[in-house]
Amino acid sequence: MSGHDEKRVAAGLQAAVHNPHVSEEAKERAQERLAQMGVPTEGTSMTRGHAVGSTDGAGHETNRVLGGYKATLHNPRTSEEAKRHAREILEADGYQFERPDGVTEDEHQKRVNAGYKAALHNPRVSEEAKQHAREYLKEHGGL
Repeated sequence: MSGHDEKRVAAGLQAAVHNPHVSEEAKERAQERLAQMGVPTEGTSMTRGHAVGSTDGAGHETNRVLGGYKATLHNPRTSEEAKRHAREILEADGYQFERPDGVTEDEHQKRVNAGYKAALHNPRVSEEAKQHAREYLKEHGGL
């Protein structure tokens, strides 16, 4: 699949996650596929306040749901209303949009690289996501 096609598939999956007419089961499958595709889910706050694999009252994996909201913020095809909703959900979970005081750009990049390096050694991370991590690290001097 070309990079352009993959972006379209990801955009469609992200749209499905936020479509009120899509079943919860289909939304979960879309979120799982996005994670397998390596759609950016940098983990700095994806699991804040939640154990990895924890679920909400409806049985949804909290970190995946939050990952979907974070992806929404970076999707150029997502409406401003959907982005505003995603921001509200993430803020309620403690996600910080601004870099904390005292954290330099170099420190921030070091933390991002560390997250990608951790993904390379995590058995729960798909091969596609690991490939994305390798590419990112090569581009940003992390390997």
